Amino acid sequence: MADWNDGYITDIGYTYGYYTELNPLRTRLALLSAGWAAPSTLSDGPACELGMGQGVSVNVHAAASGNTWFATDFNPSQTAFAQELACVSGVEAQGTRIYDEAFADFCQRTDLPDFSFIGVHGIWSWISDANRAVIVDFVRRKLRVGGVLYISYNTQPGWAAMAPMRDLLAEHAQVMGVPGKGMTGRIDAALAFAERLVDSNCQYAQANPQIGARLKRLQSANRNYLAHEYFNHDWEPMSFTRMARWLSGAKLGYACSAYYLDHLPALNFTPAQHALLQEQPDAMFRETVRDFLVNQQFRRDYWIKGPRRLAPADQAQALCAQRVMLATAPADVQMKVKAPVGEALLTPAIYEPVVAAMADHRVHSIGELWQRLQSDASKSHVSFAQLTEAIMLLAGTGDVVAVQDEAAMHKARPQTDKLNRHLLGMARNHADISCVASPVSGAGVTLSRFQQLFLLAMLEGKTPMDTPDPAALAAFAWSALLAQGQRLLKDGKPMDVAQDNVDELKVQAAEFVTKRLPVLRRLGVVD
Repeated sequence: MADWNDGYITDIGYTYGYYTELNPLRTRLALLSAGWAAPSTLSDGPACELGMGQGVSVNVHAAASGNTWFATDFNPSQTAFAQELACVSGVEAQGTRIYDEAFADFCQRTDLPDFSFIGVHGIWSWISDANRAVIVDFVRRKLRVGGVLYISYNTQPGWAAMAPMRDLLAEHAQVMGVPGKGMTGRIDAALAFAERLVDSNCQYAQANPQIGARLKRLQSANRNYLAHEYFNHDWEPMSFTRMARWLSGAKLGYACSAYYLDHLPALNFTPAQHALLQEQPDAMFRETVRDFLVNQQFRRDYWIKGPRRLAPADQAQALCAQRVMLATAPADVQMKVKAPVGEALLTPAIYEPVVAAMADHRVHSIGELWQRLQSDASKSHVSFAQLTEAIMLLAGTGDVVAVQDEAAMHKARPQTDKLNRHLLGMARNHADISCVASPVSGAGVTLSRFQQLFLLAMLEGKTPMDTPDPAALAAFAWSALLAQGQRLLKDGKPMDVAQDNVDELKVQAAEFVTKRLPVLRRLGVVD
């Protein structure tokens, strides 16, 4: 009899990560930027996530948006946690359903609706061809015409050098690992052996000098992440061309990258590289060439069932209607960004007026921003193309977020309040989850554990909500750490003196109150 896990790692849970690409609302900006029509049902149509892991993303999006979600993960421990969050927020009562079924069972359910959005994050690389066939058939049958598939996966050529080492690590864990040590112990032993192998100056390491540094990074990586990323029985980095062949059976057309910064050629290619790319007449082959130019290791893509190209005027009109908001304190918006071509400096004459136009942290349409910039021509000479490119870049760095309509915000707020209160309470004991839900953006908002504790202190009345005292916030956070026997780290070492911990927390709390809290209020995370 086959194991129920079908070769997939189940004795150690996946991480509690949040993945913004699984948010249907953010899909619109990427599609419009690439010149594709965005389905009107993305913001409120039924949505599905296959292989949800711990379910943080699906619960944030179910609570914060107008979509009704259906999701599955065949690990019952992970499903139990995801169902707990759905119950807490109330989205279960609104129709969201979370299952602990394998793909073959879930995808044959007869009580599922047709979906406007289906998300498959990461797991494509870690499952068998049989399960891939099940997913493709499901997408063919259940994704609406005009619907969007988000799929991410390990790809070549970025994995070319590391793939043999991945196979060695997995084989060591299977053959040489001691079962009684558990998965974490087998991972540690496999990594230790791999380092010994590289240190022996083997020919493989000589031909691939980057492997040693990569192994050292893996030593400090989260073991839950490593177990699923490196040690599953089925594991394959797939080229874009092979992915396209798989998805052709579902009647899908490639739309664009889900990673906003991929849309900006100047960040990704030298002029000569970009010219070479543009010379390729076939769009699909162009994506393959692109992966070689940037040595792509992980793709995040949107595919559409029935993609429709927009005329330039229609594209501009749709972009003008897109609602956005600055989600970072203006002074903290970095005027440089790391990119495949190196560190890129943003043009002050473009980005400073764009950031200034959004500095009130209110919701603006891109059209409104364009009018504002044009009305002050003596100070700004930003073209519409430059404005939309700036919005894409700032959205890619997380400084700008897409915003949903007021009706969706109002509906989501009770659900996000309940979910956030639960997540903040979890921060007392650990830092597993690093986000809360925003009813404004319909998405997750990244917060450190200390920032979550500061918010919890406010909600529990430890300090006035309208004028929070940084000292009270720091004292509350320190009490939570003290109860766990924990300390802050400085230069990688614990701070042993209690007052030093409190003083550092006061500094962080003061910055939180002046910079982060005003944005969180605008995002609807707190009043």
